Amino acid sequence: MIWRREEAEAATPGAVPSPPRERKDTHMADNGEVTIVGAGARLEGNVVSAGSLRIDGQVKGQINADGDVTLSPQSQVEADIRAQNVSVAGKFNGNIIVKERAHLARGGRIDGNITSKTLVVEEGGVFHGQSIMDAGASSGSRSSAQAASSSTSAAGTPTKEPDQVKV
Repeated sequence: MIWRREEAEAATPGAVPSPPRERKDTHMADNGEVTIVGAGARLEGNVVSAGSLRIDGQVKGQINADGDVTLSPQSQVEADIRAQNVSVAGKFNGNIIVKERAHLARGGRIDGNITSKTLVVEEGGVFHGQSIMDAGASSGSRSSAQAASSSTSAAGTPTKEPDQVKV
């Protein structure tokens, strides 16, 4: 389903058009198109969106979006995602590669790796995986600035970091 505000207003005769609203979410696709996978929907396979994508239901497979991908709190997704920006408020298992910003909301859970320029983890979000901070995130190449699952202590001996981060 692709929803455009202009089409919805034109389809309702006699409706008073709403004034143009200032766009507060600067991470949405410029074309304004949002594809929605509803709460009762279950999809398996490849999902491709020319704009942004919001998932309220279940998806298993691959997700590719030219815009942003938003996983709502009730979503359950097992996939690899490639997009401009991603926001996870539900349960996600897989890898995320974004050109700009990955966001883990309060109550959301990510089990997998994230490659992005920016990673935001809200208090109450659970991230279990590896974050690769990469200025060329869309290329999928690894950067030297990454968070790995092991490090070295001040004494020079290897230490094991927790595999799960809960903030």
